[in-house]
This record gives sequence, C-alpha cells and structure tokens, in this order.
Amino acid sequence: QVQLVESGGGLVQAGGSLRLSCAASGIIFSISAMGWYRQAPGKQRELVAAITSGGSTNYAVSVKGRFTISRDNAKNTVYLQMNSLKPEDTAVYYCKAMPPGVRSYWGQGTQVTVSS
Repeated sequence: QVQLVESGGGLVQAGGSLRLSCAASGIIFSISAMGWYRQAPGKQRELVAAITSGGSTNYAVSVKGRFTISRDNAKNTVYLQMNSLKPEDTAVYYCKAMPPGVRSYWGQGTQVTVSS
C-alpha cells in the first residue's frame, strides 16, 4: 500500500519560512520522480516544484528563487523549503509520487497559510 504523508504546514507571516516534508512508503522511492503541487481555494491544482530520481529540478516561475525541492533517498522523503513566503502562496500543498511505468500517487495535503 502506497502512503505519502506530508507534514510541516502551518501559519506563517509574510516573509517567513516553512519546510514541508513528504515521507513515502510502498514505492521504490529512489527511482521515483517526486513533486509538490498546491491548490488555493477556487483555483486549479498547480505544479510548484518537481525533482527527478537523478536530482534534476524544475520550479514554477512564481516560486523560483524562493523555494527549494530536495530529496533524501535514505529516508524516502522529499522536502520543500519555502522562503520569503507571500500571502499568494497560501494553499493546500500536496506531495505527488511518480514511479516509472505505474500510476502516480498523491498525499493528503497540508495547509500553508501566509498572513500579510
């Protein structure tokens, strides 16, 4: 059974930082691409950042230079370091696992709220 458990969300003031974690089980983590997505109220879910099994990364334009995605294969965990947070970063953040050759999996989401 695949499980993705996100943590680290919360309430922070604008300009602050948070680090999200996503612990994966039930997949071969080291060969899986991983991603962070977010969904704000009334908006579509969007890609925030992704990292391949080899460590290559890509970011949404809106977060480039402020957010950093990383992975620890020994811990089966992917992280999202979020700095210089803005009110428009407020959303539910979801972890996504993309193992090769099989379906993708989503976590349950963690709320991030940035106050102005």
